[in-house]
Amino acid sequence: MVERFDRPDTLFYLDPPYWGCESDYGVGVFSREDFAELATLLATIKGRFVLSLNDRPEVRETFSAFAVEGVSTRYSVGNRSGGKQVGEVLIANFDLPRGGAKAPRN
Repeated sequence: MVERFDRPDTLFYLDPPYWGCESDYGVGVFSREDFAELATLLATIKGRFVLSLNDRPEVRETFSAFAVEGVSTRYSVGNRSGGKQVGEVLIANFDLPRGGAKAPRN
């Protein structure tokens, strides 16, 4: 599918299952090995990409050929107490702003 839309002016946003949660969308849908295949594919595209994943040493190693920026976020779905503060990474094939992007507060 990536190959079909890959052009120099394309921006892909990828949000695969988190590392360690590969079966969350169903058994056999996404596997641990798919992360390495994804990194190999992304190294060949003409367009740009942004990929978000949980911040794990294995993620940083698998995608070490790209820009990796740690960000802090809060998981709050289904949590009335404001959620849990966690670390994620944004990975891209272009320079990312340092310190992560800040979302506007409502």
